[in-house]
Amino acid sequence: MARLSKLIVYSLFLLPIISCNEKKEACTAKPNILFLFADDQRADALGCAGNPYIKTPNIDKLAESGVRFSNNYIMGGHHGAICAPSRAMLMSGQSLFHLYSGFDMKKWVDDKVLNDEITMPAYFTGHGYETFGTGKWHNGAQSFETSFQHGDNVFIGGMCDHFKVPCRTLENGKLSKPVTKGYSTDLFADAAKQFLDGYAKGSREKPFFCYVAFTAPHDPRSPREGYIGMYPDEAVPVPANFKKAHPFEFDNMQIRDETLAPWPRTPEIIQASIADYYGLISHIDDRVGDIISTLKENGLYENTIIVYAADNGLAIGSHGLLGKQNLYEHSMKVPLIMAGPGIPKGGTSPAFTYMYDMFPTLCQLSGLPLPEGVEGKDLSPVIKGEKQGVRKSIFTVYRNTVRAVRQGQWKLIRYPERGYTQLFNLGNDPYEINNLAADQQYNAKIDSLLGLLKQCQHEAGDTVALTANKTLPLGYDYKKLKQTQDQFQPEYVLKKYFEEIE
Repeated sequence: MARLSKLIVYSLFLLPIISCNEKKEACTAKPNILFLFADDQRADALGCAGNPYIKTPNIDKLAESGVRFSNNYIMGGHHGAICAPSRAMLMSGQSLFHLYSGFDMKKWVDDKVLNDEITMPAYFTGHGYETFGTGKWHNGAQSFETSFQHGDNVFIGGMCDHFKVPCRTLENGKLSKPVTKGYSTDLFADAAKQFLDGYAKGSREKPFFCYVAFTAPHDPRSPREGYIGMYPDEAVPVPANFKKAHPFEFDNMQIRDETLAPWPRTPEIIQASIADYYGLISHIDDRVGDIISTLKENGLYENTIIVYAADNGLAIGSHGLLGKQNLYEHSMKVPLIMAGPGIPKGGTSPAFTYMYDMFPTLCQLSGLPLPEGVEGKDLSPVIKGEKQGVRKSIFTVYRNTVRAVRQGQWKLIRYPERGYTQLFNLGNDPYEINNLAADQQYNAKIDSLLGLLKQCQHEAGDTVALTANKTLPLGYDYKKLKQTQDQFQPEYVLKKYFEEIE
């Protein structure tokens, strides 16, 4: 019944489309949307974010042409594959607990396939847009089929070898069987360019919504030829919060991401990892430049809103971690850049935002009515300088094991199963190195933030107690952790990280 009622509501939105299609000028006046989405890119892995060690000139130029949000977050996830819930929230405009209502956060559950939600591209399709998708779709094949009109080089899944991508084509509303191709970044960029060229040669009666979801810089950290060695290992410093291992246990310390390099983490291992990670990102940057050039060559650039963002961040050496299964800034904070018609140039906003704010924001900027059931906040007043922000705090979660809240420059992380708290002043300590929770002078601040955290939980529908009935130990011996090598890692990557660097 829920699915039926949503479709009935959705069908009501389709009624005005007839008049829109009858008046070509009304449709073409709406902006096009180009949504560029990276996989596992932390917010500080961009030149425009103040990183002097990485080269991202095209994305930097995009930021100069629009607005960059410096405090953009994902809400977290209910299992280790954070990208699945992150993408589900983006596409539905709903928050984690409402989207996964009824799911047990203590268990590893299946990915959200979005078969019961109206996705952002489906909504734009229903309002007169021509929609196209390429790249990674981690929310089920059926939801891709109902979300887009066109699709090429579509990868259904979480990760794969960048050189061997199982790609599908959307034909007559159905995805074809996968055909192995390579290299991922080039496959997806080329598919986008081909769509844009074809669109430009067509009638242009409808504006387009083009979604390009890269699988880089997600591991395997195996850049393509031309980007291997682009960043010498020794030229890339380790993060300021580098540790050889995380100082305490809070969840599964042997989750797949954490087994991609041996313990203890060494500066050499992390430098090599970051060098390859940056190479993958610079490859994306070059192809972003190609896609934007295609817009310009076809006279589409001036009327296209371009979004560059990512599904989650990555530790890659910070706090002794490699993955994103934690609530530190490096894993929950992600890039968000918007440029195009109606968006001022050269701005940076410190407003607290979530990725699932994109659904209502793009609707507003495109002149579409806001869909029912979308929880994200419309950021257009912030973009236009009418408001400083749309929320006063950020609430993030990982499984039932970690909760965090940020208000202003203060951030509190709570580990319910361990009975442990971290308190950071991000203004003085942006790398979350100095835990102030043990200092009695901050007791009032801790109490205040714990109260705010409980309030955020209530509003979000999170029922996990901040102190578990049974407290588990913090201590662990990383030397006893077992590593199972991931099937997608090429042999030379395993050799590099486990044999050459010792």
